[in-house]
Amino acid sequence: MLSGKEIQDAGLDDWRRLAQGLHASFLVESFADALTFASSVGEVCAAAGQDPDVRLTGTFVDVKIGVDVTQLDVDLARQVSGIARSLGLKPDPAAVAQLELALDTADREAIGPFWAAVLTGGTHKGNDVFGPADRIANLWFQGTEPHETPRQRFHLDLWLPPEVVPGRIEAALAAGGTVAYDDEAPAFTVLADPQGNKVCLCTYLSR
Repeated sequence: MLSGKEIQDAGLDDWRRLAQGLHASFLVESFADALTFASSVGEVCAAAGQDPDVRLTGTFVDVKIGVDVTQLDVDLARQVSGIARSLGLKPDPAAVAQLELALDTADREAIGPFWAAVLTGGTHKGNDVFGPADRIANLWFQGTEPHETPRQRFHLDLWLPPEVVPGRIEAALAAGGTVAYDDEAPAFTVLADPQGNKVCLCTYLSR
């Protein structure tokens, strides 16, 4: 597994590390162009023994490679970018994003099975509940000290390209929000709405 700095130093201009994996978005002019690109991506990924996540529309193709990013994922990302260039496709790295739900709990084993059953129909393993095929937001359990209820338990973790975050913060503040915590920026910055509900804007930097 590569560190955030190692990924940054790899020079993957088209790609951004989010919560899981490397993500890229490429602009296309038609669904037919999207299919052509996706087919080529599938071929190189199959040759590498990888199964990418690909989302196609008539205007863009999103590609996700890996979970815990390795050198193999980096090399594969470079190949995918090469395919995009050969087809004349323009990357749109600022467009990628990944939304996760975070739930504060002092005992994830007590509540994990419930949330896994509700969200996926499956069983709980580890610290996360992953939605099938990314059809729902991932849920992860953030450890906390035991506390009295009520207290805010859920918050959103929005993973973004690092260059997008300052603009989002500026827009949030203009909309009446506040910065609740930024001591660990750029890894994450906590914003609060006018009623105190929180969201973390997360990047892979400094991780």
